[in-house]
Amino acid sequence: MFYGLNKLIKNLLPKRLFYRALLIVAVPVIVLQLVITIVFFDSLWIKTNKGMTRALVNEVKTFIEAYNNDEYDKNEITNLFSIYQDLIIEYVEDENFNFNFDERWFSPIDRTLRRELKSRFKSEEFWFNTKNYKELIDLRVKYKSGYFKFLVPKDRVSSSSARLFGLWITVPALIMVFISLIFLKNQTRPITTLARAAERFGKGEEIEEFKPSGAAEIRQAGLEFDKMRKRINRHLNQRSEMLSGISHDLRTPLTRMKLQTAFIKDKNISHKLTEDINEMEKMLNEYLQFTNLSYKEKDELFNLSQLIDEIIEKYDNKNISKNLSPRVYLNGRKNLIKRCINNLIDNSIKYANKVNIELSKKNTNLFIKIEDDGPGIPEEEYDNVFKPFYKIDKSRADSKSSVGLGLSIASDIIRSHGGNIKLEKSSLNGLGVKIFLPV
Repeated sequence: MFYGLNKLIKNLLPKRLFYRALLIVAVPVIVLQLVITIVFFDSLWIKTNKGMTRALVNEVKTFIEAYNNDEYDKNEITNLFSIYQDLIIEYVEDENFNFNFDERWFSPIDRTLRRELKSRFKSEEFWFNTKNYKELIDLRVKYKSGYFKFLVPKDRVSSSSARLFGLWITVPALIMVFISLIFLKNQTRPITTLARAAERFGKGEEIEEFKPSGAAEIRQAGLEFDKMRKRINRHLNQRSEMLSGISHDLRTPLTRMKLQTAFIKDKNISHKLTEDINEMEKMLNEYLQFTNLSYKEKDELFNLSQLIDEIIEKYDNKNISKNLSPRVYLNGRKNLIKRCINNLIDNSIKYANKVNIELSKKNTNLFIKIEDDGPGIPEEEYDNVFKPFYKIDKSRADSKSSVGLGLSIASDIIRSHGGNIKLEKSSLNGLGVKIFLPV
C-alpha cells in the first residue's frame, strides 16, 4: 500500500529540479494565503458584516416601531433617521407588495441581509436588491397599505477594508513568488549548464573553457567535472601522441628491413618477408591516419544524408542500394564519420554481392543500418571483432588485406560521438551493422 502511494506521489511530482523547487516555495505561500483568507473571512469579514447588517436591520425595525407610535411626529422621525442614521426613507402607497427576489446566493451581503431580515420580519413583508444602485441597497418593508423604501449605503453592511486587506495579502505573495522564480531560475541554470557540458563531452564534442557558477555545491561539482574533463583529454592526447610517435618511429626500421630484403637471394623468403613488412606498414599508416583525424578535426553541423549519398556515388556500384531519410543533420566530426562508413561499406563489398544502406531519424536519435548478403560472422565473435588487430580464422576476416583495425576504428569513432554500434544477422542473410547516434 505504502509502496503504491509512494509511486503515485513520485509520478505526480514534476521531474525537473526547477519545478520541484518552485513547489517547495509556492506551496507554503499558497497554503498560508488560504489559511489567512479563511481565518480573515470567518472572523473579520463574515462576523463583522453580520454585526453591521444586524445593526442596520435593528435600525429599520426601530424606525418602523417609532413611526407606528402616534406620540411622535412621523416627518420628524423620518428626518432624524435620514440625518443621523444615513438612511434615505420614502413611504410608497401600494397595496400589492409583490416583488421578485433575485436569489444571489453567491453574494455574502445578500445572504447575511436575508438571514437578518428573516429574523425580524416575515418573508412576504420585505424585499431588497443590491444591484439596482452601485453604492446603495434598495430595501423595502411592507407597512399597512404600502411599504417603506430604504436606500442604504452598502458600506453600512460591509467593511470596505476587506478588499484592501485581500489585495495586500495577495499582491505581495504574487510578487514574492515571482522573485522566487527569478532566483530559482538562476540557481538551476548552472546545473543545466553542467548537464549540457557533460552530455557534449560524452558525445566527444569539443568543449570550450568551462566556468563553474551558482551555489558553492554546484560550483564544486562543476569544478570537479572540469578537472576530470581535462584529465581525460590529457590522458587521451598523451596516449595518442605516444602511439603516434611509436608508429612513426617504427617506419624507419621497416624501411631498412625493406632494403635488406632486396639483398636476400632466396626469392621465396624475400617475398614472404616483404608481405609481412607491407602488412605492418599498412597497419601503421591506417592507425596514424586515424589518430591525425581524431584529434585535429573540429565538430561541425553537416548533412549526414548528403554525406552518405556522396560516399555511395563514389563506389559506382549497382549492387549498393540505399534508403536515406532526406536532410538529416548531425553535429560531429565529418571526416571521421565518413571514414567509419567507408570502412563498413568496404567490408561489405569485400565479402558480399548486395549491400543495402538505410538512414532514419526518430525523435532525437539517428539510426544507420548497413546490411549485406555475405557469409557473415559467427554470433560469438560479434564482440571480439571490435577489438584492435583481432582477426578470426574463418569467414569474412580471412584476408591478407585486412589488418584488423577497420571495425575497431569504426566503433571508436561512433562511441566518441556518444553513439553505439552493434552487429546482427541481416535481412539478406549476411551481416548487419546497426549504428545509433544521438542528435
